[in-house]
Amino acid sequence: MRRLSKQFGANQILNNVSFDVAEGEFCILLGPSGCGKSTVLRLIAGLEQPTAGSIVIDGKPVDHLAPRDRDIAFVFQSYALYPHMTVFENLAFSLRLRGATAAEIESKVRDAARLLEIDALLGRRPQELSGGQRQRVALGRAIVRQPKIFLFDEPLSNLDAALRATMRLELARLHRRLGATIVYVTHDQAEALTLGDKIIVLHQGSIQQMGSASEIYHKPANISVARFVGSPQMNLLEGRMDDNGVIFHCGGLRLDLSALFKRPLSRLAGHALTLGIRAEDLQPTGDQQSWLHGEVELVEDLGSDRFVHLKCNDLDLVARAGRDLELLQGETIGLNVIPSQIHFFQDEGRVEP
Repeated sequence: MRRLSKQFGANQILNNVSFDVAEGEFCILLGPSGCGKSTVLRLIAGLEQPTAGSIVIDGKPVDHLAPRDRDIAFVFQSYALYPHMTVFENLAFSLRLRGATAAEIESKVRDAARLLEIDALLGRRPQELSGGQRQRVALGRAIVRQPKIFLFDEPLSNLDAALRATMRLELARLHRRLGATIVYVTHDQAEALTLGDKIIVLHQGSIQQMGSASEIYHKPANISVARFVGSPQMNLLEGRMDDNGVIFHCGGLRLDLSALFKRPLSRLAGHALTLGIRAEDLQPTGDQQSWLHGEVELVEDLGSDRFVHLKCNDLDLVARAGRDLELLQGETIGLNVIPSQIHFFQDEGRVEP
């Protein structure tokens, strides 16, 4: 995609969006509702026309081509299966439209059904299938076409949590088997972080950051990315460094950053800043000599994780707690942090201390 923009009336949906997807890459478009990610898919597919910019596939612009001529398969959120057709007929439909022979249709449908483990369902109709089975049929209908690019528009959002986790694994396996080029839209961080070779974070129609899951999570480019990626959300402390680069003033808190970094933060002295600390990097302790203290408001036990919600003066913070620390509502506990795990943001963008 080259400098792509899309406008509906006075509403700017996409603004100068450019990115490349390598052959065989699993590319995730991640962002909140209304950020423009589904519009990007519809532009690639030719279902919408860009206001400005160009779409290039295999080195050739395709803006002038109709959707059917772009060699793309689109898997929708709603499955979009034909209710009066059997699973076999749904899988075969696009091949019949293309004039494939009966033998070719039989072979490709059977191969796709075996790959997705739905070969026992070929005689059923969509209403006889579970949500997960319908999703597999929708995937199979795309696979039989053997397109250059697969486009997925939040395909797992209609499934329950357990089935979403199973289907994420199935999609990862499917990508490895097919070596397919995939552009996948989601607002679900777990899908993005587990599936994507490359993640593109969108916000208000613009790209905020592109990179691997590790880069997006551990080095967010700005506050928008830091706030959106991660569950629970990153703790964000807004305040100002003193003129000596020693004390960070945040509400009623005075945090000595020089004690953590063993030096004054001269580059940040006198600047308004936002400090970001992920819950797993904020370490609860019974030590009263800790860097920060907070009052326990709620302990959220999720089985695999335990999160403690704290009130630190007028700030609400979340920390991940170990099983060996007893936490009682209303008590004050200490909190430590590793300096390298503090993220600094100035004027929305990431800065180094």
